[in-house]
Amino acid sequence: MIVSIASGKGGTGKTTIATNMALSAGKCEFLDCDVEEPNAHIFIKPEMLESRPVDRPVPQVDFDKCTYCGKCGEVCQFSAIVVIRQSVVTFPELCHGCGACSGLCPENAITEVGKRLGLLEIGESNGIRFIHGILEVSEAMSPPLIRAVKKEANGGLVIRDAPPGTSCPTIEAVNGSDFCILVTEPTPFGLNDLKLAVGMLRTLKIPFGVIVNRSDIGDNAVFDYCRHEEIPILMRVLMDRDIAIAYSNGIPLVEMRPEWKGRFVKLLDDISRMI
Repeated sequence: MIVSIASGKGGTGKTTIATNMALSAGKCEFLDCDVEEPNAHIFIKPEMLESRPVDRPVPQVDFDKCTYCGKCGEVCQFSAIVVIRQSVVTFPELCHGCGACSGLCPENAITEVGKRLGLLEIGESNGIRFIHGILEVSEAMSPPLIRAVKKEANGGLVIRDAPPGTSCPTIEAVNGSDFCILVTEPTPFGLNDLKLAVGMLRTLKIPFGVIVNRSDIGDNAVFDYCRHEEIPILMRVLMDRDIAIAYSNGIPLVEMRPEWKGRFVKLLDDISRMI
């Protein structure tokens, strides 16, 4: 079973839910797909056993073969390669590594070379197999690294911590999930971004439910929306200063409040029955 945890915006408590769910489950695989800002390791505290670089393919032109026909520029949807008169200009930061330019070049003048994308690390912590990616600071193309993280999963219970938002990185992270948990907060911003995330998951046809964090602040608009849209509210987490302080010190909720472990185990059981 693959369960993704996502949110329409940052700061809703997505990683809190994801890490405490993994710590409660015990034996599982945890994938931190938030490769631009991975921080789940702070709470799961894995011993890193393996580290390796991840590259992505970008085009390289052999000008001795190139006839400047322009076919490569025509097929590239991202303007990562452009033919201007008797010159070919590449923009590796825009390249999605689809291979269309090299595959369709009539002169076989384009090959793909590796460009450093980031780092993949694999570790272990009390039965949890932990995998995360760390994107290079200069890189803007995170989906290929997220795919590399996803490929490392072996099966069983897999928990994916997705990036916040509803753009390409989040879509890549949640795609292929059996269920997705959307973490939100009862505020106007929370509701607005929840609606965007709901639209994303409905388009992807992924079953989902909502956890409302800091559920005793704000208003009832999020609850009214979920009721109207027949979206199950899986859990409510009250505002608690002690939990926030513990989080800032890297202390998981289930370590501070052991009774929460049973709640997260029940949540996983409920999700299993729903799918």
